[in-house]
Amino acid sequence: MLAVEDSPAGRFLDGLGAQLPRPRAIVVVSAHFMAEAPAIGAAAPPETVHDFGGFPAALYQITYPAPGAPELAAEIASRLEAAGLTPSLRPQHGLDHGVWVPLRRMYPDADLPVVPVSVSPHRDAAWHHALGRALAPLRAQGVLVIGSGGFVHNLGDLDWRHRDAPLAPWSRDFRDWMTGRIATGDTDALLDWARQAPNARHAHPTTEHLMPLFVAMGAGGETPTARHLHDSFELGTLALDAFAFD
Repeated sequence: MLAVEDSPAGRFLDGLGAQLPRPRAIVVVSAHFMAEAPAIGAAAPPETVHDFGGFPAALYQITYPAPGAPELAAEIASRLEAAGLTPSLRPQHGLDHGVWVPLRRMYPDADLPVVPVSVSPHRDAAWHHALGRALAPLRAQGVLVIGSGGFVHNLGDLDWRHRDAPLAPWSRDFRDWMTGRIATGDTDALLDWARQAPNARHAHPTTEHLMPLFVAMGAGGETPTARHLHDSFELGTLALDAFAFD
């Protein structure tokens, strides 16, 4: 619903594209693109994928007709191969909602080439951080690297009746621990989040929505400066924080 609803997170995304240097292409590591080893979408153009059910009909009519970038996808594959990550190219892979929902608000003209990259839920945070480090040189080429996931993501504990409910204490404790370590650049603690963070498995019963954060951290370079760009929440537990690493 972030694609169409008026919300603090949506309004933040509406203004974010204009605040960033205009990229020549965008790489999105999405929580909704999962593979055992890194997979890279190389379609030209990629289709808009409606990979969800039970939502208003209008959502299924939305398209995001951004061009693909097969040559950039091949370069990404080469970089990940050099990092020992055994990637694969997927010439027919489209843009899932983890890609097109934020992009249609950031870049509504859909005129920038987009390459989706998968997460690997059975791999840990350090593995995803290494993937991000392999992508870091792309930034010098004018490529924007986005990690699209969720800061707290437990759909079973959402308060569907009260969109503006206060953030539950367990969710806030996890969020505050994470934001504190991000602010101080404590990468070691963050990569050990599953053991150190309070309520880690309550906040993320499955890990795919947190892994894009670690890719983004790695893509920021060896010692990136973290900026907390946005802070909002919905439905009592769903934290929608956004960060930049540069």
